[in-house]
Amino acid sequence: MNFWKVATTAALFAAASTWAGDLTGPQNNAVRSAKQYLIMQAFSRHGLIHQLSSDAGDGYTIADATVAVDSLNVDWNQQAVKSAKQYLSMQGFSCKGLIRQLSSNAGDRYTGSQATYGARQAGAC
Repeated sequence: MNFWKVATTAALFAAASTWAGDLTGPQNNAVRSAKQYLIMQAFSRHGLIHQLSSDAGDGYTIADATVAVDSLNVDWNQQAVKSAKQYLSMQGFSCKGLIRQLSSNAGDRYTGSQATYGARQAGAC
């Protein structure tokens, strides 16, 4: 039994390092940046890619930022809930208004279903 645990663990580490080795240097750096951003505040997938790739953000290429974000295991619905709660802590929103803010290109850029989920879970609906 112990042999199988050791073999399985070794296989998982080997797979993880092979996968991590598939990322370029800039992509690995973008992963690190993305993780830091997610610690500080909530982001939608699109918003995080934009933050990483914009000149006002980190300046990674859109391709590198996209690969980095997509390599992470992020629950975007939970990110939408966090964003919704942040908005509600600053001011009042109607359900429709908060969904619009969360999904707008001028706002957080969550998908419609993520924005709706976030607003409902935050208690705006």
